[in-house]
Amino acid sequence: MLVIRSPENWSGWIVVSYEAVETDVLIVGAGGAGLRAAIEASRYNVDVTIAGKEMLGKAHTVMAEGGYNAALGNADPRDNYESHFRDTIEGGAWLNDQDLAEILVKEAPDRIFDLEEFGAVFDRTPDGKLAQRMFGKQSYPRTCYVSDYTGHEMVSALVDEVRRRGIKFMQEIFISKLLVNNGTMAGAVAIDVKSGDILVFRTKAAILATGGAGRMYEVTTNPASATGDGRILAIDAGAELTDMEMFQFHPTAMVWPPSCKGILVTEGVRGEGGMLFNVKGERFMEKYHKLLDLAPRDVISRSIATEVLEGRGTTHGGVFLKVSHIPAEIIKDRLKTMHRQFSLAGVDISKEPMEVAPAAHYYMGGVRTDVRCETKVKGLYAAGEEQGGVHGANRLGGNSIAATQVFGKIAGERAASFAKGRTKEQVNKDEIELELKRIDKISRGEKYEFLPSQIRVELNRVTWENAGIFRTGDGLAKGLNDVERIDSKMLPKMGISDAGTRQYNKELAEALETINLVRVAEILLRASILRKESRGAHHRLDTPKTDNENWLTHIVWHIEDKVLKHRFEPVALTKLKPPS
Repeated sequence: MLVIRSPENWSGWIVVSYEAVETDVLIVGAGGAGLRAAIEASRYNVDVTIAGKEMLGKAHTVMAEGGYNAALGNADPRDNYESHFRDTIEGGAWLNDQDLAEILVKEAPDRIFDLEEFGAVFDRTPDGKLAQRMFGKQSYPRTCYVSDYTGHEMVSALVDEVRRRGIKFMQEIFISKLLVNNGTMAGAVAIDVKSGDILVFRTKAAILATGGAGRMYEVTTNPASATGDGRILAIDAGAELTDMEMFQFHPTAMVWPPSCKGILVTEGVRGEGGMLFNVKGERFMEKYHKLLDLAPRDVISRSIATEVLEGRGTTHGGVFLKVSHIPAEIIKDRLKTMHRQFSLAGVDISKEPMEVAPAAHYYMGGVRTDVRCETKVKGLYAAGEEQGGVHGANRLGGNSIAATQVFGKIAGERAASFAKGRTKEQVNKDEIELELKRIDKISRGEKYEFLPSQIRVELNRVTWENAGIFRTGDGLAKGLNDVERIDSKMLPKMGISDAGTRQYNKELAEALETINLVRVAEILLRASILRKESRGAHHRLDTPKTDNENWLTHIVWHIEDKVLKHRFEPVALTKLKPPS
């Protein structure tokens, strides 16, 4: 039990009890990367605990529809990891950490075979090999798939394997702070959303795998859980962030009806032959890129946005995506989810066009690690969308869920190896006290003026208008000014409507998530202002050219003496160099 001294403006003492949870490896997040990390760590005879914000099996990876990239050569024997590597680096606009990208393309085939061993069933060719389809900016068809619900199949198999291994899983747990001692992982503070209880984990190692931060944008394909938690946990603990200006907008999400706005329309639609048209019936990608509808995602997103801005979009602000030229039986077999998804909106995609527009989708920027998934903090690792550097300035479709498996395995292995034979660091009770004060102040909700939902509406507007597909220096500066206003004027006055109980008080977790989103948005805007060029997903209208001479560099962020700081670090061109 811990007694917390009350704030000056409140008389009394707050008595908070917390439960200590002991483990060797704590995994924060239960998507594809977190589950794969847990499976790997469990092989080393250490105690493994997964702490997930959502219920088991409800992670963002479930929403990955299109497929998993692996250079197997099943569809075209000319494909190999060298080709996959080049496509990844060129698609990432040369900002990738090439060592990480090389590991991704070399190990992706073995990790998909692991998934099969865990029970995942992928689509097959007539001769029994894994089927592969074409995706954007790929030299050959290399995307393995399960119709258009690949992520769901993956997570189902991973969850089954976690259960078979008896790995401890704690559901609806919100990790609010990592505890570090002597530059080494020591534990974490958390809220059990179900009971409202405070938990303090004591651990030897931790793996961050909480996913993205798409919920800072007004229109996003991301679920409610994508609030950038891991990036803030990491930088507050002493780790670094990299490439935080690089946020991908998926070209195709639903735009109508309004209740469906932002729901993903998988790249698999275009991989199966879907074509984009404007309201004039023009196949407009012909004038933007030689790969047409399978150009890189950043190119297609800008192209669609341009068509809409110049008056060739639909009345709902989108364009048309057609597959009606494809036999209906193929659509219903290979695009099952899309066929059902649009039928609920009253559209039969085998006969009618889909209406689509870009939406915030994937964060290429994230926690900076080495090839062992290690951060600057000893015993702290990152994997999946949490990890920066793998995808550079633009991610290829199909590389994301491959990365969850490749780097999830590495993180699990390294964390378990680190933990094995070590003694736990002591947790700092002063840090715990400060964190519980922070939580308590929000949960009491005294004299609040803003709810988390109100602050998010304002943040979403600011980022969507100023840090979207097209950016300018003036717009970014305005966006940063607005985010600083939110941070200084609104967050201190944030509270929750039901302060009477913490049990199943989701609004308390939402408030803490909102703080994380505001902080992530600030770093994104600051990084975007610094990068005075256009590269990949970062497109500035006032500096439209890619400048390899001056800007082939990472912007790395850290906190020093409670102040956010950055430095520039040249991209290491260890394998490939951009054309001169």
